Amino acid sequence: MQMSTWNVNSLKVRLPQVLSWLDTNPVDILCIQETKLTDDKFPQAEIEAAGYHVAYTGQKTYNGVAILSRHPMTDIQKNNPLFEDEQQRIIAATIQGMRIICAYIPNGQAPDSDKFQYKLKWLAALHNWLKAEMQQYPELALLGDYNIAPDDRDVHDPAAWLGMNLVSPEERAAFQELLQLGLSDSFRQFEQADKLFSWWDYRALGFRLNKGVRIDHILLSQSLAARCTACVIDRAPRKWEQPSDHAPVIATLS
Repeated sequence: MQMSTWNVNSLKVRLPQVLSWLDTNPVDILCIQETKLTDDKFPQAEIEAAGYHVAYTGQKTYNGVAILSRHPMTDIQKNNPLFEDEQQRIIAATIQGMRIICAYIPNGQAPDSDKFQYKLKWLAALHNWLKAEMQQYPELALLGDYNIAPDDRDVHDPAAWLGMNLVSPEERAAFQELLQLGLSDSFRQFEQADKLFSWWDYRALGFRLNKGVRIDHILLSQSLAARCTACVIDRAPRKWEQPSDHAPVIATLS
C-alpha cells in the first residue's frame, strides 16, 4: 500500500504530469492540493480512465483538494465541520478502513498579518476535529501541504528564514500539537539524508541550488505508523517542464 501527497499548483496545467506520474508510480492513494478548479471543471473522466476513484472540492483560481484512490471511497467529508470557511481546503474519505484526510493548510503570508491569524485559527480547528476523528478512526492519515517546516532540518538556511512564516514558533507549535494527538511524521520515522525538501521557489534558481523547505507531510496514526516501511520525496517531477513548485511525498505501508 502506497499513499502520496502532491501540491500540483493547478490541476488544469498539470493534469498530464499527474497522469504521467501515476502511470510510473501507481500509488494506491494520491492526495492533491491547489487544484484551482471549480467542481464543474474537475477532470473526473480523465482520472477515472486512469483507474482511480476520485473525490474533490474546489473553487476558482485558489485552493482546491482531491483524493484519488484505486479503491472505493465512502463517508466523504468536505471541509472541517468545526470551522466555517468558504475556502476549499479539506476533503476526507474512508478507504479500506482507513480515514484519509487531504488538507491544504493556509500559507499565512507573514506573522504580523491577518492571514497568519487565520492560519493559526484554522490549525486549532483542525486539531480539535482530528481529535474526534481519531477516536472514531484508529487508522487515520493526514496528507497535504502543511505550509509548515517542522524544524531547522527542514529548511535550507534557517538563518535566512528567521522571522518568516512557515517556520515561526507558533506554526511549529501547532505542528507539534498535531503529533501529540498520536500522529507520527512518517518521513522522520526513517533515517534521511540532509537537505531533503518538498518545495522550492520558482525564483532565484531555488530548485537548482536546492534552496527548499520540507512543508508537505504525511502524518500517520499509531497503527498506520507501525506499518510504515518507507517515506520518500520524489524530486523527479520538479525537473519537468513547467513543474509544480512542490514534489510528491510517498509513504509505503506493509
